[in-house]
Amino acid sequence: MKLWDKGTSVNKRIEDFTVGKDREMDFFLAPFDIVGTMAHITMLQKVGLLEEEELQTLLVELKKLYKEAQSGNFKIEDGVEDVHSQVELMLTRALGDVGKKVHSGRSRNDQVLLDLKLFTRHRLQEIVDATQALFNVLQQKSEEHKDKLIPGYTHLQVAMPSSFGLWFGAFAESLSDDMLMVQAAYKMANQNPLGAAAGYGSSFPLNRTMTTQLLGFDDLSYNVVYAQMGRGKVEKTVAYAMASIAQTVGKLAVDGCMYTSQNFGFLKLPDELTTGSSIMPHKKNPDVFELLRAKCNKIMALPDTIGSIMTNLPSGYFRDLQLIKEVYIPAIDELLDCLHIATFAIENMTVAENVMQDEKYKLAFSVEEVNNLVLKGVPFRDAYKLVGAQIENGEFEADLNINHTHEGSIGNLCTDRIKHKMDAVISGFGFDKVESALSELTK
Repeated sequence: MKLWDKGTSVNKRIEDFTVGKDREMDFFLAPFDIVGTMAHITMLQKVGLLEEEELQTLLVELKKLYKEAQSGNFKIEDGVEDVHSQVELMLTRALGDVGKKVHSGRSRNDQVLLDLKLFTRHRLQEIVDATQALFNVLQQKSEEHKDKLIPGYTHLQVAMPSSFGLWFGAFAESLSDDMLMVQAAYKMANQNPLGAAAGYGSSFPLNRTMTTQLLGFDDLSYNVVYAQMGRGKVEKTVAYAMASIAQTVGKLAVDGCMYTSQNFGFLKLPDELTTGSSIMPHKKNPDVFELLRAKCNKIMALPDTIGSIMTNLPSGYFRDLQLIKEVYIPAIDELLDCLHIATFAIENMTVAENVMQDEKYKLAFSVEEVNNLVLKGVPFRDAYKLVGAQIENGEFEADLNINHTHEGSIGNLCTDRIKHKMDAVISGFGFDKVESALSELTK
């Protein structure tokens, strides 16, 4: 079944090529297509395009389909082009001609725009929840191990004293900034495109403000041409936000690979979180971090992939945009998988004790000695030269006692302030408003 079918057959090779993976991807959009239809027909009744009895009959059937979709039992049948066609087909089978009325004032273009925005809004909340879980574990580890020193590096050379508290906490604060990117993407997605139809509006007296309120959107995409132009733009913006999180998690994974190696030995994964070698019986490989690194690199390429599909498209709809779903929808699951497994790995790792007592790290304390001399009145440049000479002559002795007090330093991690930053961003999403609206619509 095709909503555009006018009785002319399409060559099967052309049909297979043009449909592609659309039906497979539309499975993920099914609950959102159904709830969008609920809002649309509720509005159609208010503007006189449906009778109240017809609306109630349709809503009863749509709520059944919605439960099927939420439970994963919704299917797009062979020969049915997409989720929009499947929903209309099932309504028509169950209710007869009234099922054919649900498309008035819509195009598949604004239907898929709506579906993707509702889908995106829902999945971004899952990303926020998963990111917050990783953030909490990192903060917990930061406080738990704040007094355990490790070397900090520049150019992969031992530089100055750091700590496990600083290391874990750095990734936590990075995630709080990543959430600003996610919030921007969420706010762009949380605007209603329904009523744009094919991108040029409708001669029906649609009430777009009503569907905006019914679906819990913050606002409308007002200009109908721009609403259509938003296809791909929202996904690309979300991809940038996902890439930002992936960059943080990927860098964590890179450090995890190094710090669990024998040459560093700062971190240890339990045996059940490692893999072995077919010929080397001693091996305990940190595959979890290696695959996190690769998967995050893949996600960081997503904005460019989406951008390449969109490049040089004029305003209006083009079938090219269909391909975005094939890279966009699976990438969200992949990022969530990365967040969940990173959280699990961090929860279960152990940290080394007394790392900085190793002789090879003693020069990391040279800056501390320079600063101690400055505090005694020696000009900084003279203190620098004096300690440098001690190092060159093999006379430098490290004092392992350090005293850093300023905000964000070893002795003052500001964990509570970093948590406040994260909490402030998350509170700005307004998830409660969305959940309330959808609950009211589908009850």
